[in-house]
Amino acid sequence: MLKTVDKLLLENRWNDESIAGMSESELLLYRSNILGADKRVTNYGGGNTSAKVTEIDPLTGELVQVLWVKGSGGDIGSIKMDGFSTLYMDKLSALKKLYRGDAYEDEMVGYLPHCTFRLNPRAASIDTPLHAYVPYAHVDHVHADAIIAIAASQDSRALTKEIFGDRIGWLPWRRPGFELGLWLAAFCQENPDADGVILESHGLFTWSDTAKSCYDKTIEVINHATEWLHDKTADSPAFGGPRCTSLTTPQRRDVAAALMPAIRGFVSGSQHMVGHFNDSPEVLEFVNANDLEALAALGTSCPDHFLRTKIRPLVIGFDPAQPDIEDVLKGLPAQIAAYRDDYCAYYNRCKRDDSPPLRDPNAVVYLVPGVGMITFAKDKATARISGEFYVNAINVMRGASAVSTYQGLPEQEAFDIEYWLLEEAKLQRMPKPKSLAGRVALVTGGAGGIGTATATRYLSEGACVVLADIDSHGLAVAHKSLAQQFGQDVVRSVVMDVTNEAAVIKAFSESAIEYGGADILVSNAGVASSAPIEETSLALWNKNMEILSTGYFLVSREAFKLMRVQGMGGAIVFVASKNGLAASPNASAYCTAKASEIHLARCLALEGAGAGIRVNVVNPDAVLKGSKIWEGEWLEQRAATYGTDKQGLEDMYRERSLLKRSVLPEDIAEACYFFAADVSAKSTGNILNVDAGNVQSFTR
Repeated sequence: MLKTVDKLLLENRWNDESIAGMSESELLLYRSNILGADKRVTNYGGGNTSAKVTEIDPLTGELVQVLWVKGSGGDIGSIKMDGFSTLYMDKLSALKKLYRGDAYEDEMVGYLPHCTFRLNPRAASIDTPLHAYVPYAHVDHVHADAIIAIAASQDSRALTKEIFGDRIGWLPWRRPGFELGLWLAAFCQENPDADGVILESHGLFTWSDTAKSCYDKTIEVINHATEWLHDKTADSPAFGGPRCTSLTTPQRRDVAAALMPAIRGFVSGSQHMVGHFNDSPEVLEFVNANDLEALAALGTSCPDHFLRTKIRPLVIGFDPAQPDIEDVLKGLPAQIAAYRDDYCAYYNRCKRDDSPPLRDPNAVVYLVPGVGMITFAKDKATARISGEFYVNAINVMRGASAVSTYQGLPEQEAFDIEYWLLEEAKLQRMPKPKSLAGRVALVTGGAGGIGTATATRYLSEGACVVLADIDSHGLAVAHKSLAQQFGQDVVRSVVMDVTNEAAVIKAFSESAIEYGGADILVSNAGVASSAPIEETSLALWNKNMEILSTGYFLVSREAFKLMRVQGMGGAIVFVASKNGLAASPNASAYCTAKASEIHLARCLALEGAGAGIRVNVVNPDAVLKGSKIWEGEWLEQRAATYGTDKQGLEDMYRERSLLKRSVLPEDIAEACYFFAADVSAKSTGNILNVDAGNVQSFTR
């Protein structure tokens, strides 16, 4: 085992002071949140909790019993009060008379809305009967790794008896639904002294008449199983012992950065996919093991696991003792094609007359010996969570294969859950993806006004964003603000000097490791200077050219390399300036460098077209709000050039425009969004002026 037993045991988080004055439904929320706070209890979105609560019927004014139960698609760790479905218990009980047998159990889901209490809009989950028919006020259903290790063993029933005696019962595999709810009710009636039951290949149910005792039982049972497993396996090599050793951390990240864009290109056929990399000790122990291929081929056991990770992962043919990444990349197309063929064959073997159409046949989980685990999904959170689920599966396989023989779900059972019509209906209810869903953008000058406004616009349309800037403090502030608004998953930041070749290469490598690649580059890093030509030093001239010309070349070159590996096209947006088209007094270095940017973009548009890489330019003018280049000498220099102060300069710029309007960072961000989104899919080599109208910068 990787940890001592003390570190493996769950903490009892119940605090009597925290629950003072809570109602029964509020106690359910409290219990749910502290159970879900530890992913060793249950994985994200997995498990379920419930309470049978006495409420006042709004129609009759009489007291009625109401089932509060986690609604469809919720997560007990983050659920709020509105995440629970509420249903009349007497109506749920009446459904038993309508039940026509296990061949018709799916039709019972259609009756659940008729049982709704207080017109609650939260849809009831398929697990509702499992909670309703257990004759106790409080019920927990969780997927702890230690429990599923027992549940997924070939000797599951005997092990349950050995570990728990008569305290915890055992039921054979049955997918969630009305029939399993009746099984649980019958078990409780026949075993009135039992505190719960283990469901084969699924998880744990515990129950009690108070919220606290139900929670206590759940923690106690999981900890008892954890201790038992530790005692049995502490001296046993996991997964048949190690076959290879891990590369160093930098080496692992280098391999991941090389593999992920290539895999991403292969798996992003119908939509852009986002990647996640995990090289935790648990993962490395598994991918380095002798039994890796054999166990991976068996697939996962718990339904929640394989719904997130597919029936089995793809093991990449990589030898850490002879790490030839180029050879691995050459072999990737054949490996991925073989996985797709295998998945299609699985679908054709198992499909039923009414099965939904074949879904994406690509793997979700990619295991790389000596390196770690890569997961791909439609967004970053789903990719990360899928990885977390497979870590749960690894922990299950470790325990089960050490005390018995690990078994995944039978293939047909796995298929019937993956392609369950009720699951398909849930997928069909998902909202339409946003316009930049699955896209990854790297924004240079990300800490400035235009950079953060552009990042905000992209994030609001579903993109992931890597902010790059030389200003570490400003970068940290921007990162924190955006993460608070859009979530930690979708924002990353890297300190980068665009004139430093190694730093630029590292930034794109980080984008590949964190998200799988990059689809959009916004080259926005800026500097400005103002001086008559006689007073323009070589150092000043070079600084402008290094940042505004060489810097744009370096980031574009690395973007091209990454986009070509992905083979998915891409969008590069240069934030140049009106000064690249229109001459300005006392700014020869700045104007010349900006003109260089514009012509570089034209050249790159020619080079990238064959690969679907579009390159366009946004030309701002006089964006004073939030712009870093207006914070220092540039402001004073330009004001002096025109014989005014800051306020006068802003007024002067606005009044000289044809439209008499100020230009804001959000205006530039909108133009950057246009050139990144599919609405401009047929545009490349273009210049879009966002300057409120300046006749000198009209393109000719």
